[in-house]
Amino acid sequence: MITMVVPARNEAGRITTVLQNVATLPVDHIILVANGSHDATLQEVLQLRIPKLQIIYFHECLGIDIPRSIGAKVALALGSDVVVFVDGDMVGTFNDNLIELIDGVLLKHLDIALTNCYPSPPRHIERYNPTFQWRLTLNKELGLEKKINLATPAHGPHAVSKRLLELIPLRELAIPPVPMALARLHKLKIDVATTIPHYQLGSSIKNQIHTHKIIDTIVGDCLEAIAAFHSEPRTRQNQTKIFQGYNSERRFDLLDSFLK
Repeated sequence: MITMVVPARNEAGRITTVLQNVATLPVDHIILVANGSHDATLQEVLQLRIPKLQIIYFHECLGIDIPRSIGAKVALALGSDVVVFVDGDMVGTFNDNLIELIDGVLLKHLDIALTNCYPSPPRHIERYNPTFQWRLTLNKELGLEKKINLATPAHGPHAVSKRLLELIPLRELAIPPVPMALARLHKLKIDVATTIPHYQLGSSIKNQIHTHKIIDTIVGDCLEAIAAFHSEPRTRQNQTKIFQGYNSERRFDLLDSFLK
């Protein structure tokens, strides 16, 4: 059984395209985790006629990545063998790549099938977005650098196996690099299964405030993942700076209540 999980918040004008795209795939369930929207996202979705669509609705904003854990919980309860995560703003046409992610789990027996969003990474990554450097640092720590380079569950669609969802606490999926670190500890299989250059994802363009916050979020997430891999106390601090970003807005309280 194959399930797609699509988080969505304030994605009116985009969510219809995303759902119609994935609805053409040979999947059994599409779980939309709609949360905290102040636009017409939900009304738009309710007008669609997609029999395999299931809506999980939260009036409050769950915060970044929390919907992944919510969707994974529902997918696991449905008996899914593969769970694919696609953000609700990704209007690009990449269904063939989603099939490759699914095949990565079903045919190649991967437990985390990743997307390579940077097939031609910058030569001197330290001069670019700091997330590049920290992704690479994490992947080196995990012994995955040669396999996956800059790939991360935090960027681009990815798929996970039922085995991973049964071994790793679902709560951890809310900090995307952490499940990858824990998967390495469990000796699960991780690899890149497809390539979608970032610009082909069709993600919405955000402002500079968002850009700075998402950088801090991903860097902090990588720091947490490194700590988890070494079985050390979790930290989002490097030197004198604490990288919170959007982490403080993640509603772990609502997630914990849902998981119970």
